[in-house]
Amino acid sequence: METLFSSIDYSDPIWIAIALGFGFLSQVVGLPPLVGFLVAGFTLNYFGAEEGEVLAVVADLGVTLLLFTIGLKLRVKDLLHAEVWGVTSVHIIVVSILFAIYLALLKQLGLPLFSELDLVKILIIGFALSFSSTVFVVKILDNRGDMLSHYGRLAIGVLIIQDIAAVIFLGISEAKVPSIWAALMIMLIVIGRPLLNILLNKIGHGELLVLYGLVLALGGAALFEAVDMKGDLGAVVFGVLLANNPKAEEMAKTLFSLKELFLVGFFLSIGMAGLPDSSIMLAVVLLLLGLALKTGLFFLLFSRFKVRSRTATTSSLILGNF
Repeated sequence: METLFSSIDYSDPIWIAIALGFGFLSQVVGLPPLVGFLVAGFTLNYFGAEEGEVLAVVADLGVTLLLFTIGLKLRVKDLLHAEVWGVTSVHIIVVSILFAIYLALLKQLGLPLFSELDLVKILIIGFALSFSSTVFVVKILDNRGDMLSHYGRLAIGVLIIQDIAAVIFLGISEAKVPSIWAALMIMLIVIGRPLLNILLNKIGHGELLVLYGLVLALGGAALFEAVDMKGDLGAVVFGVLLANNPKAEEMAKTLFSLKELFLVGFFLSIGMAGLPDSSIMLAVVLLLLGLALKTGLFFLLFSRFKVRSRTATTSSLILGNF
C-alpha cells in the first residue's frame, strides 16, 4: 500500500542532515546558520545531488509561513508613512535607471553574459536589482530579535511596498490580470475579518494555534492564487488581518520553530539550483559593486525624509542586498 513515507525521496533527509552539519559549522565560526545552508546546497550540487520533491515543497512552505508572520507583525499605518512609500518609490526608480545604464556599459565592453543582453532584459534586470530580498532581511531581523524595532518595521514596510511593485510589474509584463472574482474575494475577506479574530481569541494555545496559523497562511495563499493573484501576497494579507489582535504575537512565536525548519529547505534549495561558473562569478563581482550605490541611496533618501541617522544607517545596511 502506498504511504506518505514510501513516496519520499530518501535523499531529502540526507540533504537536510548535511545542511544541519554545515549550519552548525557556520554558527561555530560566527556566521548565521543560513550561510551554512547555502554552502551545503552548493556543495551538494557540486557532487551532482538533485533536489527532491519533498525539499521543494518544504522550501515553498517556509517562504509562505515567513510572509504570514511578517503580516502578523505589520501595521497598515506603517506603510502610509512617507519615509516608507516615498523612499521605496524613489529608490526603485533611481536604482533601476542607474543599474540599467551600468548593465548597458558592461554589454558594450563585451563581457560574458552581459553581451547577450538586449534592452528589454537590461531594463528588467535593472528593475530586479533595485529590490531587496524579503527572506534574507526578515531572517536577519528574526535572528537579532529586531522585528518590532523602529528600523525593523521601517525595513519591513519598504519590503512590502517593493513586493506590491513586483506584483504590479508581473501583472503587466505577463498581461495577467486578477480574476473577476478577486474583488468579491477581497470584500469577503474584509467582511470576515472580525470572525477570524474571534476564532483566534477562542482557539486557545498550543497545537490548535499552530494549526490555525497554518490554515490561514496556506489558505490565504491558495485563495489569492485561485483568483490569479500572487499567493505570497495572500499570506501577507491574512497575517495583516490579525496583526492588531493581542494573540498575534503569540501565534508568530508559536509558528517560529516550524517556519525556521521549513526555511532550511528554502536556503538549501537555492544552493542546489546551480553551481556558479567563472562567468557567473565575474558577473557577481561586477554586480556587487552596485551594493554601495544601493545602500548609499537608501541612507540618503531616509535622511531626506527626516529619519534619524542611526535608524537610517541600520535600515539601509539591512536593505542593501540583492
